Amino acid sequence: MKILRVSPNIYKIEAWFFMKMSAWIVTVDDGIYLVDTGMPFMRKRILSEAEKLGSLKGILLTHGHSDHVGGVNKIVEAENVPVFAHQNDIKHMEGKEPFPGRKKTEKLVQPGIVQPLEKLDDGIFKKIANLIPIHTPGHSPGHVVYYHEKDRILIGGDLFTSKKGKLQKPIAMFTSNMNEAVKSGRIVKELKPKSVSICHGNDIDVPHKQIDQYLTKFT
Repeated sequence: MKILRVSPNIYKIEAWFFMKMSAWIVTVDDGIYLVDTGMPFMRKRILSEAEKLGSLKGILLTHGHSDHVGGVNKIVEAENVPVFAHQNDIKHMEGKEPFPGRKKTEKLVQPGIVQPLEKLDDGIFKKIANLIPIHTPGHSPGHVVYYHEKDRILIGGDLFTSKKGKLQKPIAMFTSNMNEAVKSGRIVKELKPKSVSICHGNDIDVPHKQIDQYLTKFT
């Protein structure tokens, strides 16, 4: 496993299991947040690195697939911290319904552990420390990215993959609605982040400079 410093407040933990798998540690004034928890085998290393940076305040999930929630149950058992995800994915990760496009249910987290991300009166998600959750559906119904305002980094989860420095669409076999997923990538035109940090691939700097080409190619 490899630890990369993405920006002053964001660290990316990468591992290989047939493909690159990633999770993130985000430092805040009074501790740290995890964004995703990778596969179960990544949990101990993630917690070890997190402990070096501060006390764990909570876990934020980009979505409910197994390679993003693999450490949740054990981490909450040990640390008793809140876990947040988009409401649309919670029933799937709890095993109540299969993810769209799949036949079997998967009980990936214990029911009640994951809470819905909080919304303000205008329907926009409440900011968590310096992180702004933004709904980017398609890869899963409740896929969310987290934008770090201060560092101008978009933690993208599975919004994109990447290859040879280029944005690529998410992995097709795990994507509920590819057309919707590709269109959700437009968020980088609005935010113009310094970089988008990608789970299954290398991070891409100034992704808004590529997004028109990406949309033309994949829509």
